[in-house]
Amino acid sequence: MVTNTSLTSHPPTQRWWTCLTKEDWKAFFAAWIGVLLDGYDFVLIAFALPLITKSFNLTLVESATLISAAFVSRWLGGLILGAAGDKWGRKPAMVLSILMFAFGSIACAFAPGYWFLFLFRLIIGFAMAGEYSASAAYVIESWPVHMRNKASGFLLSGYAFGVLLAAQVDKYLVSWVESWHPGWGWRALFLTGIIPVFVAVYMRRRLPEANDWKENQKDAQRDDDMLDILFGSQRRIPNILAVVVAFVALMVIFTQATSSTAVLILCGIAAAAVFITFIVQFDPSRWVIGILIMITIFASFMYTWPIQGLLPTYLHGIGMDPGVVANVVSFAAVGNACGYILAGFAGDAMGMRRWYAISIILSQIIVIPLFVQTSGIVVLVAALLFFQQMFGQGVSGLLPKWVSSYFPVEKRAAGLGFCYNVGALGGAVGPVLGASIAAKTSLGVALAIMSVGFALIVVVSIGLNLPKVLQKAVNPDAVRPEDGDDETIAAIAAGDEHPADSAPNATDTASPAPKTQGR
Repeated sequence: MVTNTSLTSHPPTQRWWTCLTKEDWKAFFAAWIGVLLDGYDFVLIAFALPLITKSFNLTLVESATLISAAFVSRWLGGLILGAAGDKWGRKPAMVLSILMFAFGSIACAFAPGYWFLFLFRLIIGFAMAGEYSASAAYVIESWPVHMRNKASGFLLSGYAFGVLLAAQVDKYLVSWVESWHPGWGWRALFLTGIIPVFVAVYMRRRLPEANDWKENQKDAQRDDDMLDILFGSQRRIPNILAVVVAFVALMVIFTQATSSTAVLILCGIAAAAVFITFIVQFDPSRWVIGILIMITIFASFMYTWPIQGLLPTYLHGIGMDPGVVANVVSFAAVGNACGYILAGFAGDAMGMRRWYAISIILSQIIVIPLFVQTSGIVVLVAALLFFQQMFGQGVSGLLPKWVSSYFPVEKRAAGLGFCYNVGALGGAVGPVLGASIAAKTSLGVALAIMSVGFALIVVVSIGLNLPKVLQKAVNPDAVRPEDGDDETIAAIAAGDEHPADSAPNATDTASPAPKTQGR
């Protein structure tokens, strides 16, 4: 049951923005720009792909693998760069991630062939995962506790604006460059990836470290980060081999190296086994939470990414011409961005889990008329898509806050980065599964089925706080009262050591709330 979480550790008449200092805003906007550029760099390949395919004479399968490549490396980037954020600070990890995806983007501009592009896309995926976990942890730990749903939702809106920016740059820059140097339009698009370098330099010089991380360093042990746990002991060699196994398995799956269903299933099982093994080693007493988070994020990507990836195809199928399709997709992206911001306000007002459940249910009510209708009425479809993306995709802006609530400060960036980016593999699987279902019905019906089915999993998991519930069933002593619970987090920040809805014995060995959280 979703409890009411009124997070009011500040005077109810106080304007929310007055609770933030100049340093809070500086931290937010720097991280927001990083996420915007992260989204911008990540989707450039989608706009450049037609010209790349023509330049290198690629097959449809080879072209598709350039998009999937980033998913192959995301989980590893979340693990390594997330652990770096726990060990050396959120800011250094954020700066390093930005420099890495800037390098990957610039390198794509000079790629002489397919495999170089594939390699550079691996780097971009690796860096994107690290930037996501570091920036999310940075902003959430820098803002006051009662405003961290806003911090999470506002931050992720940067990704949506990055996608919109990429669309506009592609629209004007590529055609201009192609007019005087044919074949270089897509390369010029990737060269714009140099911009994040300047953002990284600013961050390095001007930003303070996250409050919670600094406070936690006074008492934290320096040998319990994810890198030390997995690769700093006698398990180093087996775990390095496990990384290789998972990486190869994902390469086989996402490069479509084989058409054998049995081989693909075995590769999927091998990769899943590695991920589960790592989360068990990372936190032996709380591995249930880690696995449930990965499953929930996977389901979240499975209900959102088929719509995002196959939406243009669906719109073409109901009779819209390419110009109209581009405008409708852009309008839907604005709805997505508005949804991130709405999620921040609603999450703080109603509680993170309560709003998440309500928002997804609203989005699924819209999904049925959206994808079952075949009228092609532009205004109707655009309006339905705007609100579907607002409630369905925009609410994912709360995911960083939700995931981070299950990990203490010293393990937060790695836990968030690894679990989220393993789950993000659903973004690569979803469109393929959606297309397969569409082959037996229609694309609209396939998108509706996947959206409703996987959204139900997310509603149940987040709404009922299944990670905490199942963890309590397996090992109640390892449960922290703040796991997935806004109300308890606020009570701890306010100084209540034993919130009413928490068992006193379920906490005291877990991580104490950082002292700065009471701001």
